Amino acid sequence: MPVGMATRRSVLATFGALAAATALPSAAGAQRGRRLASRLRLGDTVGLVEPAGFSSGPEQIEAVLHTIRGMGLVPKLGRHVGARHGYLAGTDEQRAEDLNAMFADPEVRAVFAVRGGWGSARILPLLDWRAIRARPKLLIGFSDVTALHLAFAAQAGYPTIHGPNAANSWPATSWESLWRLAFTGETPLLGGPDPARPISTIRPGRVRGRLLGGNLTVLTALAGTPWLPDFNGAILFLEDTGEAEYRVDRMLTQLALGGILGQVAGVVFGQCTRCTSDTPGASGFTLADVLQQHLAPLRVPAFRGANIGHVAGQLCLPVGAEAEIDAAAGTIRLLEPIVA
Repeated sequence: MPVGMATRRSVLATFGALAAATALPSAAGAQRGRRLASRLRLGDTVGLVEPAGFSSGPEQIEAVLHTIRGMGLVPKLGRHVGARHGYLAGTDEQRAEDLNAMFADPEVRAVFAVRGGWGSARILPLLDWRAIRARPKLLIGFSDVTALHLAFAAQAGYPTIHGPNAANSWPATSWESLWRLAFTGETPLLGGPDPARPISTIRPGRVRGRLLGGNLTVLTALAGTPWLPDFNGAILFLEDTGEAEYRVDRMLTQLALGGILGQVAGVVFGQCTRCTSDTPGASGFTLADVLQQHLAPLRVPAFRGANIGHVAGQLCLPVGAEAEIDAAAGTIRLLEPIVA
């Protein structure tokens, strides 16, 4: 059963078992003087915002509230959640106002994006970056929320979580990885063999670096702007959906020509859902071909097939945290807690 539809009692029982099985480590990041978001605890208030596309209606919002309550958390809706402006969830000013309000509110301990779509990049210049830096809070979401994750990495300096949006389902894999990252402050080993999604090693090896990335289309659209962090020595992770092979080729070419690919220490390519040619039966390169052409020449550890992206049960992955990848094993090991 998807966690988004589970009872609150069953979710809390699962979390309780996880908590009992793991000790609460000290926050290494805090010991080094690095400011981190506070870890989540059952009963905490969390904000819900729509930085991009609009929700489908009151029924979807009610389902989101049910999901957050099922996590043992108390949801707080942004003032403009449910608004609509064209294909956006309100005007740029309204969407930015909601996000700024959540970071200004001392009661709110973390912020979930309700959904993705398009529009997060439009509000980046309107955000109160001084307040965001001063009050570290976990930001949780994926897809178009990639624009916010990368901007936080560039401007705020503390990790965020690339994981399901609040309106998505939260099966056990997503729940457990969120719990270990955000609630207990662990440094888990993520990924590994999965018969449903086999790993393919492009170049073997282990490497450490700062995890940066998200949706390939959104990341590429930020190239040349001040909202991209420094990728020098980073581990780049990517995912996408609905992109034909030639468009993935085009975007990776742009990242190569822009000097980004040449800076990274390793690459993890997750899932590219429905990424097939627009023309049935057309001859050309497969996605595997395209990735091999762009990533193998980098001569850094790289693999594809990680459980990241527009798939059920995707892993929650910390953006901006130090990690180690093993490209032969298809694993990502966090090297530091992301919460204090």
